[in-house]
Amino acid sequence: MKAKRPSRPAIVLAILRKDLLQFSRDRLYMILSIAGLILFTSAFWLIPPTVEDFAVVGIAHSGLGPLEEALEEEAEGGLKIVRFPDGDSLRRVMAKEAQAWSDQAGRLLILDRDDRAARPKGGRREKPVIGLDFSPGFLEDIASGVVPELRIYVNNDTPAEIQGAMTSMVRELAYMMAGQAMPVSEPPEDTIILGVDRSGSQLPMRDRMRPLLVFFVLMVETFALSSLISVEILHRTVVAVTATPARTGDVLIAKIIFGALLAFVQALILLLATGSFAAGNPLILLLAAISGALMFAGIAMAVGSMGRDFMGTLAWTMTVILPFAIPAITALFPGSAPLWVRFVPSWGIIQILNTTANYGGTWADAGSHFAVVLAWVAALLGIGLWTLSRKVARL
Repeated sequence: MKAKRPSRPAIVLAILRKDLLQFSRDRLYMILSIAGLILFTSAFWLIPPTVEDFAVVGIAHSGLGPLEEALEEEAEGGLKIVRFPDGDSLRRVMAKEAQAWSDQAGRLLILDRDDRAARPKGGRREKPVIGLDFSPGFLEDIASGVVPELRIYVNNDTPAEIQGAMTSMVRELAYMMAGQAMPVSEPPEDTIILGVDRSGSQLPMRDRMRPLLVFFVLMVETFALSSLISVEILHRTVVAVTATPARTGDVLIAKIIFGALLAFVQALILLLATGSFAAGNPLILLLAAISGALMFAGIAMAVGSMGRDFMGTLAWTMTVILPFAIPAITALFPGSAPLWVRFVPSWGIIQILNTTANYGGTWADAGSHFAVVLAWVAALLGIGLWTLSRKVARL
């Protein structure tokens, strides 16, 4: 009696079981996968969940009167004025020789940087980005035509833009308070914000890390799959499999399914652990994770076919994968990405994850990105399948 020939799905399922067993025996990538998830999730929750959308300005003077009030009005939420008792205290804090702490009653304490015991319980550390030490009689000197003295303390953390802006603002307000006209007049101007205005809705670093952490998970699983394929080619396991009723196409389908599932499950766990589904549309995030898993599965098949040993596979994977990290890194610094980054295949996935999980993006926001992502997925899967099939045919 002739034995019944197994169906194609049964053959693919058998290859999948074999791949899963082989992966479970690879201690290196098993440990990296589990440790990576724990590390990435822990890093996410350890990052502060808040963001300060204002700059702290330290002022040392007790008699500025209306000038100090005008400074606070000009701040409009973008600046926080902290009053120091004297110029020396301000200088020490700006030089990082001491620290400024506000207790729960609002009093400012100047403490030695190593004096942890004196820090107020429930207090807040004030970190001025710039210090303004006004000379006595600052306004009176301006009114009488005498050039007043203003010491500006900065450190290596102070942006040059804030230095120039604060100097100009103090000069303008001082002339206004003294009842004198500015020596120059400025033409009227309109402020036009190009792109999306995020003023007042800045994201904390924790939320901006989401796309980067998802990329790291996909990257680890790309290493795992490419190493698995490289080992099978080196040991000619693929030849043994195709000597059975399994065809080359069955092997390729199994590799796509295994690689995509491996990466997708890891990304899914990370998205759940970081609360991403509660922050954005779950279906969009799921589709983005599936697209990313398929994209990186195609990459893994291509680089796994090119590597001749462990180090060769590792080198090829690093060379191909590292450019894909650029869009994820630029998500940490909104507005800093150059135009060419949009041509990196992972750009669309990172944008979908970022806008959906962090800004409540909808299908309309993600639609154009998905169109590009799916095109890249088809191209990279095609390259991976073509490369692996040619490698198998030559064995």
